[in-house]
Order: sequence, then structure tokens, then C-alpha cells
Amino acid sequence: MKPLSTVQAIRPADADDRPHEECGVVGFSGVPNAAEFAFLGLYSLQHRGQEAAGIVAVDDDGTARVHKDLGLVSDVFGPEAIQRLVGSTALGHVRYSTAGGGGARNAQPIVATYADGDLAVSHNGNLTNAIDLRRRLVEDGAIFQSTNDSEVIVHLMARSRHETIDHKVDDALSHLEGSFSIVFSVADTLYAARDSRGFRPLVLGRLGDGAVVASETCALDIVGADYVRDVEPGEVLKIRDGVVQNLRPLEPADRHAPCVFELVYFARPDSRLWGVSVDRARRRFGRQLAREHPVEAECVIPVPDSANSSALGYAEESGIPYELGLLRNHYVGRTFIKPSQADRDFGARMKYNPVREVVDGKRIIVVDDSLVRGTTSRSLAKFFRNAGAKEVHMRIASPPVQHPCFYGIDMPSREELIGSSRDVQQIREELGLDSLGYLSLDGMLDAVSEAGPFCDACFSGDYPAPLVDVDKGFAPGNRGPIC
Repeated sequence: MKPLSTVQAIRPADADDRPHEECGVVGFSGVPNAAEFAFLGLYSLQHRGQEAAGIVAVDDDGTARVHKDLGLVSDVFGPEAIQRLVGSTALGHVRYSTAGGGGARNAQPIVATYADGDLAVSHNGNLTNAIDLRRRLVEDGAIFQSTNDSEVIVHLMARSRHETIDHKVDDALSHLEGSFSIVFSVADTLYAARDSRGFRPLVLGRLGDGAVVASETCALDIVGADYVRDVEPGEVLKIRDGVVQNLRPLEPADRHAPCVFELVYFARPDSRLWGVSVDRARRRFGRQLAREHPVEAECVIPVPDSANSSALGYAEESGIPYELGLLRNHYVGRTFIKPSQADRDFGARMKYNPVREVVDGKRIIVVDDSLVRGTTSRSLAKFFRNAGAKEVHMRIASPPVQHPCFYGIDMPSREELIGSSRDVQQIREELGLDSLGYLSLDGMLDAVSEAGPFCDACFSGDYPAPLVDVDKGFAPGNRGPIC
């Protein structure tokens, strides 16, 4: 093994080939000490973004106070920071950058002084016309403080010529294309909305006399809130002192298109999305995968943690024992150790280690939720062989990822997607596997048909919302929009 050097700071996760979701959002209205609950909600949504976190609290006078920084929720917020965030209205955000890139200036919520009261915005998704809107706003004199797509919403609100705040909200949202589940406040009034296709999840809950909105139901569970319902695609809510009012909905889309990758990978298994248990959906994926791609083996091993449920489903259907044969280090954070160029397995080795006693001398089935670049899977196959595995068969609980996402998932360019230019046999050989099987697109969609239709663009190339910036040549055609 080549020696390690301390030249550059990296995160082991950077070597991972999994896609990343842009963020998670929460909002509280009519809840005393709302910032404390926002902290807990964000803590439960940490899986949706690990780059930055922020909370805005609004007091009874309509004054917004913000605390945000790079890092995990537990690192960004200490007791003193939470105590300074006074008020019964609060909204929060965890971020993994897609459009606009990273950095502290792109942390959310975005806060601005506004004629009708302090304005704060937390946005989950990607606007596919953000660059077009931004250019027009800049030509009209707007000055942007960040490079993320969400800031255009602030300027659209500020420049609306409508008289009432509710109408300005309607005006601003009507200009947006792409995906958005958004929570924002004007003074102490909270607004929440989903785009008309419903790409990203957003749920409504009740906490005592107060109201809660959040990206997933697990954020309701941690604060003891009751789930009321999903915020519907195109629905716009106005919430003040916990009282929820429906505003005029957005123009309806030709079809709803919630992101099926939420069920495959992003959402926590204890959440319910669109009326579906994430855990049960993944088990169904695993069972269908076992029917489509059976193989003789001694054990089924998940790639933790997002493939745990799918591997259970595969084991249940196949009758092959489920084993915890791969350990994931949950405490991997930022490291200042950079491997030599030859040590390509460094990132995966920091995160994963096989249990030799489980795999030695056995034919094993390794179940993962998805296969994007293939870098981690290649390393895992090598790790299992070094631990004595007799045969390594990999099963993927989703179809080949062949197209980039423009709706809020940080995926590589099409050239970097291993499934876009190679067939299954070529991928199997490249990863060093004895066999490889993907869940079919029809099999995946049939397993969760009660919640569809879905957006499956990363698998099929069928993009349900206009790619305005790409079509106008403002963004590269093989990546998501870049502001």
C-alpha cells in the first residue's frame, strides 16, 4: 500500500458513487420555541444534506434571526445559538449543493429585508429556468448575493407589482419551472408550496395548536407531531399562528411526477412518502429483484444503510439467509489525509469493511440500492474477495442510471454514469463480479404503482418538466443547471 500524505482536505464521501439530494426543509408556525423543534426536525433530515445547515426564527414583532453555517446540524447549532433564535415561527434547511455549488454564501435559509417584513426562504429542488430568470433579473438591476438557484425566488417576490403579499407569492411561484418544495416566511407568516408535478416530498403535520411542514414524516416523528397529510402538487399554503389556509393553487401540470429515487435511496426507511412506507417499498424492490435475478448463494448482504430493506426483501423472496456481512463506519467525517493517486479504494475503505467470518469461503449476494459511477462497487467487490468470498454476485434494487437529473439530485454527467455507455456484461467485468443483475424499470414501477406515476428520468431519459436553461444553451446539456 502506498503511503498517505496530508496535502489536501477531503471527505471520504467524495469518493462515493452514490447520488446526493439537494436538501431537506422544515417549517413551524404557532409553536413556542420553534427553533428548538426546527433543530430536531433538521437533525432527522440530516441524510438529505450534510454540507450546511441553517434556521431562521421570527419573533412576534416579525423580526427574523438567522443562524447558518457549513457543517452538520449538530456542529452548526449549540445551545447558545438556539437560545438566540426567538419566536414561535421558524424554518430550517439542510443542504447538499446541486445548482450553484457549495460554500457558506449558498447556505440556506436565504434571508432578506423586505418591504412587507423580513423574508426567509428554504428550498428543496432545482429550478430548470433559474439561469434564464437570473439573467433577466440582473438585466433589470437585481444584485445577487449567492450563486444558488433559490435566490431568484427572493427577487421575484421583491419585484412583483401585486399589492398583497399573498398575490406576490402567487406571482413569484408562477414564474418557476422545475422542482421545488419550498417553505418561506414573510414576517411571522409561513408559506409552503410544491411544484405542480410534485417532484420533491413535503408533508403537513400538527404539533399541539401549531402547524409543521417538513420534507419527510420522520421529521414529524422526532418532534412528536401528528401527520395530517401530504402537501399536494401545486398546492400553496399560508400558515399563521398554526392556522393553515389554502391559497390559489399553481397551474396544474399534465401529470404528477414524484421522484422515484426518493423511494430507492434518499428518504429514510421510517418515513412515508406519498402514502407509501419507504421500508416496505424497498422490500418490494428486493423481492422483485430476487424474482428477476435469482442465483445460488449462501447469504444475502446489504450495502448499508440504504440497501438494508431491499436486501431483506431479496432474502425473504429467495429464502437465502440475510447476513450483516459489511460494516459501515457511521462516524466518518472530514479528514485531512489524502491518499496517493494509486490508492483508489481509500474512500470506500474509510466507510466500509467486510466481516470476514460471514463471507469467508461463501458465495455471497451483495444488494445495493443503485449503481451510478461504479467506483464504490468496484472497491467492495475487491474487499469481499480479499476477505475470502468464493463468489461475489451483485444485485441492484433499481434499473441502470443512464441519464443525469435536472430536478434536484446531484448526479454526475452522463459520461460518468457507468450505465449510460456499457451493457450489464461489460459492467460486471469492469467491477470484477461473478454476476450482476438490475431491477427492471417495469418491475420497480409496478412495485409502487399505487403511488405513481413517477419521474424516472434518470433511468428512462423521460424528463417531465421543461429544461429551459439547457434548451436555451445556458447550462451544459449533460448536467443539472449551474447558476
